[in-house]
This record gives sequence, structure tokens and C-alpha cells, in this order.
Amino acid sequence: MTLLELTVVILVLLALITTLFMGARAWKRGSDRALCIMHIQAVQKGVRSYANLYGFKEGSNAPDLKNKIIGMGRFVESVPTCPATGIYTYGETSGVDTIPPVGELYLKCDRENMDEHVPTSHSDW
Repeated sequence: MTLLELTVVILVLLALITTLFMGARAWKRGSDRALCIMHIQAVQKGVRSYANLYGFKEGSNAPDLKNKIIGMGRFVESVPTCPATGIYTYGETSGVDTIPPVGELYLKCDRENMDEHVPTSHSDW
């Protein structure tokens, strides 16, 4: 085997390894986005369930809403954390203690503008 052949083999292997790492990084971003959306969906459904169970209407004030839907034995078992090191904010538009109208999210991720950590459609949540 000549030095030229060995160099070509090494370059091909490096190219394959680079492609593998790029694919793994894209897979990680996709799985982080999916998990983030699942957290948003779980909290949104918890807010809707709490509102339906206790008779709150959209825009109603529900004191200490976050703590009534998140915690052991509640609608969402633990405080969600963004897998992509984003920060969640609660009730950004309507307020922390207000039941948001249908189509408005109660939980939002600050990475939604960078990695699209927001669902494309959430009107049925």
C-alpha cells in the first residue's frame, strides 16, 4: 500500500466521521425540540384540565395557577426543564395566574425563536 492510498483512505474515513457527527447533532436538536414541545403541551393540557375541573373560564383569575397544575399528584408531576438549556416562562401573555384563551400558550420557551421550540399548531390543546 502506498502513502497516497493510505492518505485517501484516511480522508474518506474522516469525511464519514464528520457526516456521522453532523447527523448526530441534528438528531439531538430534533429530539430536544420534540421534548420541549411535549413539556409545553403537558402544561397546556394541565391548565385546560384544571380550568375545566374547577369551572374557570378563559381569562379568569386562578390564584397560584402554576403551583396548582405542577407538582406531585397534580396535572404535571414535576417542573419541566428545557433539554436545550432554554428558560420557560409561565403566563407571558395573559399573566401567571390567568387562564389563557384557547390558542394561547401558558408555557413558552425562550429558545422558540432560535430552534423553533414552539409547536406549529396548538389550537386543539
